[in-house]
Amino acid sequence: MRIEEYGIQHQRTILLLPGTCCTVQVNFSAVIPLLSESFHVIGVNYDGFDSMGTTFSTMLDQTEKIEAWVKNHLNGRVDIAYGSSLGGSVVGLLVQRKNIHITHAILGSSDLDQDGPVSARLKTELLGRAFYGVLKSGKLPRWMVRMTEKKMGAEATKQYLEMIEGIGSGMKDVSRTSMCNQFYSDLVTPLDEHIHSPETTVHIFYALQMGEEYRERYLKHFEQPDIREQNYGHEELLFFKPEQWMEELRHCVD
Repeated sequence: MRIEEYGIQHQRTILLLPGTCCTVQVNFSAVIPLLSESFHVIGVNYDGFDSMGTTFSTMLDQTEKIEAWVKNHLNGRVDIAYGSSLGGSVVGLLVQRKNIHITHAILGSSDLDQDGPVSARLKTELLGRAFYGVLKSGKLPRWMVRMTEKKMGAEATKQYLEMIEGIGSGMKDVSRTSMCNQFYSDLVTPLDEHIHSPETTVHIFYALQMGEEYRERYLKHFEQPDIREQNYGHEELLFFKPEQWMEELRHCVD
């Protein structure tokens, strides 16, 4: 695991946790310059995605390493933890375990998908193979393009395709083992229901175009979360409208 730091020391801390098969640079490049103007930014590159020859093992292993780093370097406290997609599952685990203090825990477009071991293994084999191909080629198969266009429109799809090409060029050293371990572990690692910490406010950046069923998941796993509806697709604000994303973040933490 590799930690990257940006911004201003001794200012409020924000912990950035990437999504599936992503690095801090890929996931947060549009907003790091904005955050760096007023925050101490700490970006986590998980094992297997850190260009250090490591291999991703489990979600709990990564969560424990993050907790240990925060305890050793930040006295066990962060002001804000933002988890994009899969990173939101990590944020949920951090709040659930209560081993470090987080004032504002934010989940960005997280699906919080849960499954049993057999079904998760099958999904990992099927979808893992497809996503590994995307990662290496930097291109989505035609069926994924059509599905994205149907849900999000042609313009948003074009932006995502351009971003994915950039991901592929920067992730050539990621192994299929790390990718599949991450995908599988996210599915089988339990997240409690009605998670609550009296010192933590949980905010959800809810991309409405993902579907109404995700609201039910957020209400199931967190007690009285601050659900902030956004009429966009998966992390569309974060990737393509950074100033608007920054404004939304400030509404939560200020």
